[in-house]
Amino acid sequence: MTKVYLVKPGIEYKEEYLNMIEEWKSTGEEFTPWVLSFDASDFSALIKKLEKMSVGEGLEPEFVENSTYWLADDKKRILGAVNIRHRLNEDLLDRGGHIGYGIRPSERKKGYASELLRQALIIVKEMGMKRVLLTCDKENKGSAKTIVKNKGILESEGVYKGIAFQRYWIDLDN
Repeated sequence: MTKVYLVKPGIEYKEEYLNMIEEWKSTGEEFTPWVLSFDASDFSALIKKLEKMSVGEGLEPEFVENSTYWLADDKKRILGAVNIRHRLNEDLLDRGGHIGYGIRPSERKKGYASELLRQALIIVKEMGMKRVLLTCDKENKGSAKTIVKNKGILESEGVYKGIAFQRYWIDLDN
């Protein structure tokens, strides 16, 4: 696996970010995390929007402060993204959790998701969180494996809009 880093979104990653988004669109898959679905036609505005969200500016009432990072390699190729919610509201406590992440389709099954989550957990711990919730669709065996590899403990399962999902907690004091 190539050495990778979590980076804050920035204009210097524009071309690679847009390449990742186009690749994702070509598969017809849903964007994960959800912030990848934001309009990137005005890239500077996208970066500003993500920055504002991290301090709670411009959020819809049902949203919480959240920070987005991109997973990049030494060549500044964007391999994935993670969105960290700074706190949980009722909906996120049920389904959504503190962390949502995804790897671009061509880079999956190479260990990047586990490394992305490992690095995200360092950031979360630095933010002062002691325990974080992650959820994934029950059928998404790869995501469940990634969460468990990062010390996730299955707490419960549920159903949302007809889709079974699982809730995992990770204790950051271990």
